[in-house]
Amino acid sequence: MIFDTLIIGGGVAGMQCALVLGSAKDKPYAKDKSIGIIIHQRASHLQNALFNNVLGLPQGTLGKDVLEEGKKHLLEVYPNVTQIEKEKVEAVLENEIGYKIITNKNEYYSKIVVLALNYAKPFEIAGLEQYVERHTSANPMKDRIQLRNYNHIIKEGLYVCGTIAGWRSQFAIAAGSGASVASDILTLWNDNIGTQVHDKTS
Repeated sequence: MIFDTLIIGGGVAGMQCALVLGSAKDKPYAKDKSIGIIIHQRASHLQNALFNNVLGLPQGTLGKDVLEEGKKHLLEVYPNVTQIEKEKVEAVLENEIGYKIITNKNEYYSKIVVLALNYAKPFEIAGLEQYVERHTSANPMKDRIQLRNYNHIIKEGLYVCGTIAGWRSQFAIAAGSGASVASDILTLWNDNIGTQVHDKTS
């Protein structure tokens, strides 16, 4: 299958990126775009999270519930985004289309890839090893990693967001990073005219 954008990782950053991209489905520059997200690369740090300090989330919200509700939300509101579950990405390789994504079960192709994984070791995706470096914002004692990037861009067509982009592990920061990447991709699709998507009640 060929995507215009394929997101790898279904945590806060990846899901927020997918939601923003999906919300542009009726815009002329995005209505024919194919968008996908590989939901579970491995266990998310959200599984054990408890949120008392996130705007819009009720006190006591559990991370594991956010993960499940996020998938339902995406499916119900933006079914134009293809959700791929229970596949582990093994390689991201450049090719004539853009990138070839190899999982333990399938192969996909995408013009743009967004990496939205957590920042823990080991990092085992072939084709990306050269971009791995020490995380610049995390506690050094935790030995976290990031992928070398400039403003979320590793290289043409290859984006990174969330903690593995070098951001701190806060829900709002990760979500904002994913939304920022989505807005950049929408801007690219819109002939580089600055773009964001807002829903309104009237």
